[in-house]
Amino acid sequence: MIGIKIQTNPFYIGDEIKKIQEFSSSGAMVSFLGSVRDIQSKNSLENLEIEHYPKMAHKVLNETAKYAFKKWNLSRCLIIHRYGKLKINDPIVLIVTLSDHRKQAFEANEYIIDFLKINAPFWKKENTSKDSYWVSQQG
Repeated sequence: MIGIKIQTNPFYIGDEIKKIQEFSSSGAMVSFLGSVRDIQSKNSLENLEIEHYPKMAHKVLNETAKYAFKKWNLSRCLIIHRYGKLKINDPIVLIVTLSDHRKQAFEANEYIIDFLKINAPFWKKENTSKDSYWVSQQG
């Protein structure tokens, strides 16, 4: 089973994992949580705005999950990605992969986040105390 959620609302990793565990008996579960970080050296980050192209974003996340699901023989895969205005430490993305073996769950999870960082149609704008600018997509 594959789950894709693109939302403005916060999510809670514990709640999401609990939901998945209710329907799975896989031997391995790997999760990745990406959060807003302040990496500014001179100007502190006030917030991060994430914009996206809804139909394309859902398509890219779904196709990426389907590829990983098949290649690494996953039993479940969940991708949650937020958009809107977020503060430091707010969760942005959650990827959970489940399989019978840990190696497949780890490899699938790493593949998904690496692919999405470069290819998913989400754009980030950092708003600092001094100015605002768009962040380039990178791995």
